[in-house]
Amino acid sequence: MPFTRYMEVGRIVLINFGPLTGKLATVVDIVDQNKCLIDGPREITGVDRQVISYTRIELTDYIVKIKKNARAEEIKEAWTEADILASWEASAWAKKLESKKRRRALSDFDRFKVMVAKKQKSAIIAKKMAELE
Repeated sequence: MPFTRYMEVGRIVLINFGPLTGKLATVVDIVDQNKCLIDGPREITGVDRQVISYTRIELTDYIVKIKKNARAEEIKEAWTEADILASWEASAWAKKLESKKRRRALSDFDRFKVMVAKKQKSAIIAKKMAELE
């Protein structure tokens, strides 16, 4: 399977390091082989325009049609036109991140309840399988 995600202007990226971890942004310009200029837009994602290293972002499959160094209003318009946020939330990647986030937020008692539920489920399955044999 060939590589399909290239760093390009308009590519939607997921920030994976720092205080903005888990937020989406748009590549506005490519600075050099190690950094790019990103912008949220702030009203939608909460990310200000800034230069960020490639090691701190992950490329997604989503692209918006914008020009190099586009203004925040143009980026916001492109996001709403392409409905990026809704398609991101419907993706398996976003669902997996949300699941991990919920799992990390569980208390000790919540984890215990999950364990008990799994045991009950496996007991029911084992009982039904025994009846079939």
